[in-house]
Amino acid sequence: MYNKSILIAAVLLLISSGLFAQTRLASNYSSEFIYGVNKNTNGGLIGGLMFRYNRLKSDKLIESFGLELSNVKHPKEVRYTTFIGNAYIWGKQNYLYSIRPHYGAEYLLFRKAQRQGVQVSVLGAAGPTLGLVSPYYIEYATGPTSSVRVPFDPEIHANQNNILGNGGLLRGLGESQLKIGAHAKAGVNFEFGTFRSNITGIEAGLMVEGFREDIIIIPTAENRNFFSSAYVSLYFGRRK
Repeated sequence: MYNKSILIAAVLLLISSGLFAQTRLASNYSSEFIYGVNKNTNGGLIGGLMFRYNRLKSDKLIESFGLELSNVKHPKEVRYTTFIGNAYIWGKQNYLYSIRPHYGAEYLLFRKAQRQGVQVSVLGAAGPTLGLVSPYYIEYATGPTSSVRVPFDPEIHANQNNILGNGGLLRGLGESQLKIGAHAKAGVNFEFGTFRSNITGIEAGLMVEGFREDIIIIPTAENRNFFSSAYVSLYFGRRK
């Protein structure tokens, strides 16, 4: 009778410990929000911005809802500097801004300790792409003391010496054409951080993106409707 009581008490203790562990896991790590900057082979110094909400589905599986904003460049883009020190891209006619909402999953390979170590996971995501094709504006000299900011036209603005610089990154955004496409990515995630609620990490991987028709960025070069790139994202965030 005594041994039976000990066994029942031990079983109850194990059950309560398991429930406590599950509750502690859920309360300490049920969701997280991260944000960061992206560097990719189709972008500039900063290729874009990323935002993601993650939700814990099990001890190893994370569900994610994300959004990325990126400026996609043509591989033939060459930056020139004018005599007054401004920069522009010769031959560029349009920007391509990609807005990428996506749904994905992340699988934990190695979980870090509460206050040290590195957490490693693999991830995949896919979703639609909203492509904004915006005219590329330049500042063009029309006289010794006058200039205009207009969309670049290789036939009208053939004199490269008259270009004084670009017309601004967001100028022409209101004249954008919408192109619908899709994208998918796969990568490896390395999370650091010394505090349980704070997140710092690096994500690296590959992305593919396609549209139904060619996107004209530089009209005198070969343009395409499919883009592939390698990327690295540095991100921060908090979990609860």
